[in-house]
Amino acid sequence: MPDKKRILLINHYAGSPDLGMEFRPYYLSREWVKMGYRVDIIAADFSHLRVKNPEIDHDFQEETIDGIHYHWVHTSRYQGNGVKRALTMAQFVGKLWLHAGKIARELKPDIVITSSTYPLDTFAGQRIRKRGNAPCKLIHEVHDMWPETPVRLGNFPRWHPFIVAMQIGENSAYRHSDYVVSLPPLAEDYMKRHGLKDGKFRHIPNGVVEEEWERPAPIPEEHENLLRRLRAEGRFVVGYFGGHALSNALDFLLDAAALCEKDVAFVLVGKGVEKERLMKRAKEEGLNEVFFLPPVPKLAVPTLVEWFDCSYIGGMESPLYQFGLCMNKLFDSMMSGKPILCAITTPDDIVTRSGCGVMVPSEQPQAIAAAIRELKNMPPEERRAMGERGKQAAKERYTYRQIAEQFAELFRKGD
Repeated sequence: MPDKKRILLINHYAGSPDLGMEFRPYYLSREWVKMGYRVDIIAADFSHLRVKNPEIDHDFQEETIDGIHYHWVHTSRYQGNGVKRALTMAQFVGKLWLHAGKIARELKPDIVITSSTYPLDTFAGQRIRKRGNAPCKLIHEVHDMWPETPVRLGNFPRWHPFIVAMQIGENSAYRHSDYVVSLPPLAEDYMKRHGLKDGKFRHIPNGVVEEEWERPAPIPEEHENLLRRLRAEGRFVVGYFGGHALSNALDFLLDAAALCEKDVAFVLVGKGVEKERLMKRAKEEGLNEVFFLPPVPKLAVPTLVEWFDCSYIGGMESPLYQFGLCMNKLFDSMMSGKPILCAITTPDDIVTRSGCGVMVPSEQPQAIAAAIRELKNMPPEERRAMGERGKQAAKERYTYRQIAEQFAELFRKGD
C-alpha cells in the first residue's frame, strides 16, 4: 500500500486479549495493521465488560498494543444498566465531540468507524470526519439494534428521553454514514425505514481467530477434573459457555435437564447476574446432572469445548431475533467442531444452513430435550461430521482475516 491510510475506530468498550472484552475491535485492527494501515482506537478507560481496565492520568492517554494505538478517555465507573452507565455514554461522546478538531489534526484519519454499540458516537464521528483528511469516509457499525434493544428488553417507553436521544442518533448514523456495517444480518429493511440509502448496507458478521484454536490455553484443574469424570462415566455432555443472564434462556435448559435421562450431563461455564439463582434452583429441584463452573479465559475456550459432546446456545423469545443471529459464541461453537443445539426462534438459520447442528424454537424445553436425545442417539461418526461442517464453514467464511478484508473493500471503494 503506497500511502499508509489511517483508520480511527471509536468504540466505548474496546478491549484486548489482556484487558478482556470487547474483542472485535482488537482483532479487526490487528488484521488491518498487518495489511499496512495505521489504526487508532479511542475507548473509555472503564468498561463493565473488561477483566481489567487501563489506569490513566489524563484524557486521550496513548498505549500501543500489538501495533494498535489505543487512546483512553476517562469516564466514570458504573454497575448495571442504570443512570450512571448512561452518564458515561454522554461523558465519552461529549469529550470526543468537544475535541473533534484536535483528534482530526493529530490522528489525521482517512476512515472513521463509529462502533460503540449505542449510536450516539455518530455525532462525534461526523464532526471528526469533517475535520479529517479529505475525503474521509465514515462507517457506522451496528452491534445491537439500539434503541430497539432497550425498548424490547428493558421495557423503556419510546418517549423516554434516553430512547428519544438514541433514536435521533440512530437515524443520523443511517443518513450520514458512507456505509453502515451490521452484525445482525437481516437489519437492512429496518435501517432503510430509518434513513439508510440503497447500497449503503453491509452485513459483516463476528468471527473466529484461527491461531487461538491451534494453540489453546489449558482449562483450570476444577474444570478438567469434572469433565474427565463425566467422560469416564460415559455421560453425554451438553455444554454451555458464556453469560448467565435472562437473555441466555438458561432456565429452559434446566427445564430440559429435568426431562432428560441420567446419562446426560449439563455443564454451564461462565458468570452473570442469574448464575446464583440458577444454581439455587438446580439444587432445590434436585437437578443433580447440572453442573456450574466459573468462567475460563477466552484463550481456553477451545480446550473447554473439546470436552463437550454438543454446545448449547439459547435465547428468550424476542422480536429482536427477526434481525438474525450475531453472537460471538455461535461462531466459536462452529469453530469447535462440535454439534450445536441452538434454541432461538429466528428466520436466520445459520446452524441448519451450515449443517452443523439442530435448531429449535425459543423457550421450548420439550424441543430442547428432544434435540438432545436426537444428538445423543446419533452415530458418533455422524456427530463428528456435523461438527466438522461447522468448523469448515467457520474457516471458510468467518475468520477475522476474511472479515477485516470485507471492511477493507469498503475502505478502497471510490479510491
